[in-house]
Amino acid sequence: MTDSVLWYATRGAGAVSLVLLTGVVVLGILTSRRWSARAWPRFLTASLHRNLALLSLVFLGLHIVTAVVDPYTSLGWKAALVPFSSSYRPFWLGLGVVALDLLLALVITSLARHLIGLRAWRFVHWLAYACWPVAAVHGLGTGSDSTQAWMLALDVACTGAVVTAVAVRLAGPGNGLRSRASHASRATQASPLRVR
Repeated sequence: MTDSVLWYATRGAGAVSLVLLTGVVVLGILTSRRWSARAWPRFLTASLHRNLALLSLVFLGLHIVTAVVDPYTSLGWKAALVPFSSSYRPFWLGLGVVALDLLLALVITSLARHLIGLRAWRFVHWLAYACWPVAAVHGLGTGSDSTQAWMLALDVACTGAVVTAVAVRLAGPGNGLRSRASHASRATQASPLRVR
């Protein structure tokens, strides 16, 4: 495999990983809102979220492997697995490793959800709100195409999608203590004879 093929594969897999991870975050937020429509039932959102997460791992693995074996950067596996240990762009690559570690924590706890319980899984899943921006900043800082118009447009679109999903999550019903309290109040009003 030639150096240019590895370089293009690393760049392409990184860009695809950003798009897929953006989809995973947006669908995760929709799933947490229990969003559904007649043409798009809730189980489909959850299934697509899970499958996109697995597909993003494939492209992320390709991104990492091609970056490590590319002789131009001479990264080595230590730089790919230990944050901020690279001699090549240590800060920006370190952010990528931190994002990878956060993503692995999300995947492992999702696979072990039935063992660790819903509360622990949910707590770790909040790391997704840190994982995505760290990965995006990694791409902006170290990506060779980060100043190209097409990549800037992709970054803006992905950021817009996540910001919109977070705004919808924060603005709508089903968030935080206020919605739990109102849900409990509605349950009590619907059943006034209910003994607690």
